[in-house]
Amino acid sequence: MGVTSFFKNLFGTAKETTAALSEKAEAFTEDAMAKVKETANDVADKAENAFDDAKQAAAPLLDKADDFADKAKETISNYSDKTAEALEDTFENVKDHAKNAMDKVENFAEDAKEAIEDKMEDFTSKKTAAEPTKIKE
Repeated sequence: MGVTSFFKNLFGTAKETTAALSEKAEAFTEDAMAKVKETANDVADKAENAFDDAKQAAAPLLDKADDFADKAKETISNYSDKTAEALEDTFENVKDHAKNAMDKVENFAEDAKEAIEDKMEDFTSKKTAAEPTKIKE
């Protein structure tokens, strides 16, 4: 009878210890997931704000380029029609380059957001794959 009690006590304690450790690991994982989600949302918001700031910064530059091109056209049109056409082409070229730069900024922001979402998804899938199985009593 003493050996049977010993084994019951030994395995009962191990089961309780395993359950307690499992609960602690689950609580830790949930806390970590909450922190990761919060950080990822902050990073996504900052990337979106950076994109908006870039758009706002580029808008005045495009307006100034347009104004400059108009003034230059007026001044030089007295000299030659060819010069005016060249300035118009230059302005269009500047607009194209500015648009390309804005497209790159937008792509960067979208790629950053997707990368963050992928990392969150990877972390979430690792969490679900690593969830401990509960021991039936």
